[in-house]
Amino acid sequence: MNNDHEKITTLHHQLSSVLAGKEGAIRQLLVTLLSGGHLLIEDVPGVGKTTLAHALANSLDSDFGRIQFTADLLPADIVGVEIFDPAKQRFDFHPGAVFNHIVLADEINRATPKAQSALLEAMAEGQVTIERKTRQLPQPFFVIATQNPNEHMGTFPLPESQLDRFFMRTSIGYPDREAERKVLLGEAGQVRLPELQPVAGWSDILAARHAITTLNVSDLLLDYLLKLLQESRNGEWLKQGISPRAGRDLINAARAEAWLAGQSYVTAADVQTVWLPCLAHRVLAGGDSEAALTALLESVPVPA
Repeated sequence: MNNDHEKITTLHHQLSSVLAGKEGAIRQLLVTLLSGGHLLIEDVPGVGKTTLAHALANSLDSDFGRIQFTADLLPADIVGVEIFDPAKQRFDFHPGAVFNHIVLADEINRATPKAQSALLEAMAEGQVTIERKTRQLPQPFFVIATQNPNEHMGTFPLPESQLDRFFMRTSIGYPDREAERKVLLGEAGQVRLPELQPVAGWSDILAARHAITTLNVSDLLLDYLLKLLQESRNGEWLKQGISPRAGRDLINAARAEAWLAGQSYVTAADVQTVWLPCLAHRVLAGGDSEAALTALLESVPVPA
């Protein structure tokens, strides 16, 4: 575990050298990656969403595919298409960008729902079906999707079924003064990408994932989690409560958070840390979902 942890720590430091001052977003990226999920980054253009995805691919020695979502994007542009070869008298499959270990779905909410849905099967099952034939995607398979806030022109809100496929949703935000100084001087940001060398591989990620599954979750903490899930469904806080799948992802995220902190067991503080980024995009509230979830969290006593 120590060697795996050192590799992931080095990966964290390298990502931080590119996206200066954004430890929270990088931490949530790593929690999602180590949990086997997919990440949605929602923010205004120009704050480093795409840079973070490229930095991860460069640092992991991984193949990388980018899909620029636009209003005229077709599902075949994402998953691939079969084209008839007259010389061979047969159809040959030409894979889309989704056939990579890391896929950046850039500005996903600028495409129509039909194009967005092409990612559903890939994200949920690690496969795509084309011309009635199922094709397995490379494993591990990690999607980083970016989207502009819904009030921006030319956006199509992601449906609930698509949002639920994302393990976490995060934002990057504008840099603070010191971080922006580094960007302006070329000491951080996109200009650093060509300098990055791989510091970990997929074998290190898989080893870390295995280690994370061994972290102990006490019965007391499990009861706390179950109480939170039950309270979310009683109609007092939310219109649509936390689903069993979201609850499972919550405990996996808490395990990954605890492992990154060097702990051998999961605490209530780990659950609270991942609570909003793991759940806020999956529930419905009468008003602000984050405010409702925060009130719910505060209403349930922490186990002693």
